Formats: sequence, C-alpha cells, structure tokens
Amino acid sequence: MKQVCPPTYGRVDALLELLSKSKSMHILLVLDRKNKPIRFSDLKKLVESSSTTISRRLKELETHGLVNRTQSDNSKNMYEYSLSEDAQSLKPILQSLYDWANERSY
Repeated sequence: MKQVCPPTYGRVDALLELLSKSKSMHILLVLDRKNKPIRFSDLKKLVESSSTTISRRLKELETHGLVNRTQSDNSKNMYEYSLSEDAQSLKPILQSLYDWANERSY
C-alpha cells in the first residue's frame, strides 16, 4: 500500500521555503528584537538590503500571516511592520535557528 504524507508536511515545506528566501528570517528576527512596530525605512537600514527585496519579503510575510502592516499614526502614507500572533508563536523556533547558526562559524 502506498503511504501518503500528511498535509501538514506540505505546509511545513511551504513555511520553510518562505523563511529560506533572502532576508525573510532577518526581517522576522529584527522585528522580534525591536518588539515594536518598525517603519519600512528603519527596517531597510537594519536588514541592510535593497528596497525591492525588503518590500517583496514583507508582502510575502504579510500574505502568509507572519507580519502585520499598519498605518502609522504620524502619516497616512507611512506604514509600520510588526510580528503577527502566528509569528510570535514561531519565536522559540526562530531563536533556536539563530542560536544554532550563531554557534557555528560559516
């Protein structure tokens, strides 16, 4: 009999694919460390990447429910980004990945 993987395996693959994209983990870790909403320009400086890359990753992370985008109180044209509740639940895993990489020099 052919054994089929549970659908959760596919969702794990999709999550890992998203997190492995350029700067995705970096964005999530910065948002976690700051622990408050961050403007795009500030996030761009902290992540040290192009506007295009940051913008794409933020849209993807928002689409997948890991990042919240809210309008700034200071301006209608300014937005701030923060971790969603789903991303908050990933914090121990993200921290473990960070710690693992930090312990090894690549």
